[in-house]
Amino acid sequence: MKSCCVTGHRDIAVDKISLVERKLRKEIITAISDGYTDFFSGFAPGVDILFGKLVVELQKKHPKITLNAALPYPTWMKYRRMEEQKLLTHCVSIGVHSPKYNPNCFLVRNHFMINSCERLIAVYDGRTKGGTVNTMRYAAALKRDIRNINI
Repeated sequence: MKSCCVTGHRDIAVDKISLVERKLRKEIITAISDGYTDFFSGFAPGVDILFGKLVVELQKKHPKITLNAALPYPTWMKYRRMEEQKLLTHCVSIGVHSPKYNPNCFLVRNHFMINSCERLIAVYDGRTKGGTVNTMRYAAALKRDIRNINI
């Protein structure tokens, strides 16, 4: 089984959401065509949640694909919108990667996803700092297949 994960910004500009959704759907379909069956999301607002929704939507046509959650700490989803919490019910696995919140918990979660996956889909707007670019750099260092969606 081949695994694919996502990274991207939490704050997608409203005028870019449909573009990001269209390109993200295309990349997920390409991954499925390339034999990827396991899809990992960090369940952050923005790109991660959109990715999860698209994987669940595509499961209707591709029932062998799975959604997996990689949460940074145990209470991460506690204050999320009900729609986002409900998305967790579609996951075949829910991993929690730090015992409690700490400044590195998102880095630990992101490294888990890159260590577990052969492909990274990155929705990236050119920022030189932050979790998205750090995840992309880590994936590049491990020679993962990185599919960029530039916005």
